[in-house]
Amino acid sequence: MAHELTAPKTPPRRRNSDLDTEEIRQARIDLAACLRMAARLGLAEGICNHFSAVVPGHPDLFLVNRYGYSFAEATASNLLICDYDGHVVAGDGVPEATAFYIHARVHLQVPRAAAAFHTHMPNATALCMTEGEPLTWAGQTALKFYGRTAVDDRYSGLALDEGEGDRLAAALGDKDILFMMNHGVMVCAPNIAEAWDDLYYLERAAEVQLKATGSGRPLRPVPEDVAELTARQMRVGDRESARLHLESIKRILDAEEPAYRD
Repeated sequence: MAHELTAPKTPPRRRNSDLDTEEIRQARIDLAACLRMAARLGLAEGICNHFSAVVPGHPDLFLVNRYGYSFAEATASNLLICDYDGHVVAGDGVPEATAFYIHARVHLQVPRAAAAFHTHMPNATALCMTEGEPLTWAGQTALKFYGRTAVDDRYSGLALDEGEGDRLAAALGDKDILFMMNHGVMVCAPNIAEAWDDLYYLERAAEVQLKATGSGRPLRPVPEDVAELTARQMRVGDRESARLHLESIKRILDAEEPAYRD
């Protein structure tokens, strides 16, 4: 299912120049931690899904996991830095083709999306295979996403060109979560920690919704005014909560899989 990106014939504007700062090193560690924990939690699918983040101090470059490697193999050093033309300017290997065509265009077209996580995680993806709005506002965890979701209902095959990436960026609009119908989900955020936090809780919200639906009993949606209030309450302090969530998973990995920092 995965496709290797064909390298551009034109030379990159730069390679490995000023890309070894402490801030960039920390971004590599954080992104690798998210990939590793996603693998642990069953949020990955083979070698087909991808996480990316704009390189600190370099808005024309982004970090992304390498083609052919599972999330469980991610390390700080084996992540790639690419430009928006498809050149790898730091790292060995190439990105997966759909990773480039989706993530490069999203980062370029939606500058506020400094981190973009795309998965086929089972519960959220299951909601992309049903009619109607994916999320039902019937559970507290789901309310974290109230007013923050968009739906792309024009699945047209694999994202193997810039036009498809631009279309997905347009479908995202001013929202943070894109349900890609018949495909999967993409979470966009201003930083890696918030992307991780949203990805984790999105899958949990989808999981409990599917369990509730499977009970055969009618769902009990929250009134709209309460949903709006709860969503606002959740957004207060969300950035700090996300930071602490990321620090938590790094402590777990430091104890059990410290090689992610390599």
